[in-house]
Amino acid sequence: MRFLIYQDSRIGARKTNQDRIGYSYSRDALFMALADGMGGHLHGEIAAQIAVQFMIEAFQRQAQPLINDPHRFLLDTITSAHLAILGYAEAKRLIETPRTTCVACIVQGGHAYWAHVGDSRLYLIRDGRIEAVTKDHSRVQMLVDAGRMRPEAMLAHPDRNKIFNCLGQLHPPRVDISRKTPLKHNDTVVLASDGFWAPLPQSLVVEKLLRKDVLQAMPALMDTAELRAGAEGDNLSVVAMTWQEEARADESSISTLLLELGDHSTKSTGFGESQGALHADYLTDEEIEHAIEEIRDAIHKQRV
Repeated sequence: MRFLIYQDSRIGARKTNQDRIGYSYSRDALFMALADGMGGHLHGEIAAQIAVQFMIEAFQRQAQPLINDPHRFLLDTITSAHLAILGYAEAKRLIETPRTTCVACIVQGGHAYWAHVGDSRLYLIRDGRIEAVTKDHSRVQMLVDAGRMRPEAMLAHPDRNKIFNCLGQLHPPRVDISRKTPLKHNDTVVLASDGFWAPLPQSLVVEKLLRKDVLQAMPALMDTAELRAGAEGDNLSVVAMTWQEEARADESSISTLLLELGDHSTKSTGFGESQGALHADYLTDEEIEHAIEEIRDAIHKQRV
């Protein structure tokens, strides 16, 4: 496989960053995930951390080097991540279960497969237009679907942040799964939290990606989203990948050909990292280590 990939997460105007992102690839498969934690000082972060970490670890176990059934993998791992979040809340005796949105994508064999819960989005951008986009599980999207609101009015609606479907809710989440989608050279897949996509017109995202590759366009789009959101800005996160054919690949693209069958390369965000994106300064080192151990325990129990 050959691809360009970029990821970043910023705190925006919030006190903490509850978004979590990550990707992992084997010789023949790539997995990308993004989760946007909902509510609570620490708990939203933990729900998002459990979701992304759980799915990446499952990918690393199963991509040897391919995922046998990508659609089943996405459904099973997202559902299991939800159960791990519930298990964490039960073990901690929390009054309210931490919650998070989630969007994830597998690329293998020249095809993309994706799934989402909530309003974290995936865009497939091809030849200067949006080929596919996930549909938000939100109250305003329901109004649009019912013909009671124009799509361009969604961002100004007072209920724009109200989500009816997420991981950590009391009943099982509805996981929307895409069809098997063939990729063409220079197709770009973008996973984004609402802090990124909400301030940006889709036309601007497409325009930037027409002129520059993801490694150049995405940092500029992150800057623009953060600037436009201003003092009300949410955490903003993206994972963006451009698929490339081997014969036409850029020199800067990643090649997986040299990976051994059982090897994986992974990059993800987590508690206590040195990068400024997560801003976990309000936690002591001891609290960070304790949170990490509790998350590992929740994931292990669900795996068993």
